[in-house]
Amino acid sequence: MSFTTDVKHEIAQIGLKDCCKKAELSALIQLCSTLNISSDAVNLVVKTENATIAKRIWILLKDLYNVETQLSVMKKMNLKKNNIYYIRILEKPIEILEDLGLYSKRGLLDAPLMKIVSNECCAKSYLAGAFMATGSVNAPTKTNYHLEITAASSKHVDFLIKLFNRFNLPAKVIVRRSSHVVYLKAADKIADFLKVIGAFTALLKYEDIRISRDFNNSLRRLDNCEVANEMKTLKAAQSQLNDIEIIEKAGKLESLDSKLQDVIKLRKENPEMSLIELSEKYEQESGVIMSKSGIKHRFTKIREIASKLS
Repeated sequence: MSFTTDVKHEIAQIGLKDCCKKAELSALIQLCSTLNISSDAVNLVVKTENATIAKRIWILLKDLYNVETQLSVMKKMNLKKNNIYYIRILEKPIEILEDLGLYSKRGLLDAPLMKIVSNECCAKSYLAGAFMATGSVNAPTKTNYHLEITAASSKHVDFLIKLFNRFNLPAKVIVRRSSHVVYLKAADKIADFLKVIGAFTALLKYEDIRISRDFNNSLRRLDNCEVANEMKTLKAAQSQLNDIEIIEKAGKLESLDSKLQDVIKLRKENPEMSLIELSEKYEQESGVIMSKSGIKHRFTKIREIASKLS
């Protein structure tokens, strides 16, 4: 199973209070259903490709309204041939929509009434229902972090954004193939969202993999940095040795200032050392303190002399 499926399966097992059941069902109905009106009947049909979610919707309808429903299963004709589950609500569809804050005297609403999510627990359940309906999240093993929920309309986007902000989740919106998508990209905020909707097992898995991977990446960056610094030190040392060789071949080494001769001897004996290490070595051997900048200044003088000789 995918990580998204794991998250949906986990939150579909959470026990809820009646008010939270309404909030979760409100999201599921708005994002997964169609209202069919004919001359002799009004039918509310819920559609999903996830058997666990279909079962969750059926249980919520039974617990809250005890209405007669009809379940049917069809198989897709594409390559995956997934099952599609239809739950047809045969009784009181309008009354149910009204109770879920999705219908008023003006007709169907683009976003549910705020009373549905007035309690914090209900707001969390609504987000859980919305994620079950149209949400997805990248597995933490992937290189990019991404969680999204496809909204029902632009007004529904505004409703979802308010809920995200309520839990300090700075979601953004994109339009993809005429659909409005609310999404999170920050890894820590995706973890916070999983916590909000109650997917604690998925959260632990997510954080374990994410922290382990980020730690390994940090070690790798540190190693790369150390290698780069080492290469830079060796390159600088080789350049200094080349300057020294030019001076030696020109027979000018003995005529140099004793301070310059000291650092030339030090470099030839320690071709792999950095300037800081050379300054420490110089202090150990001579008892005289010389800073990194002092060592560097002397090598600059040597470079100038070598340049004139070459």
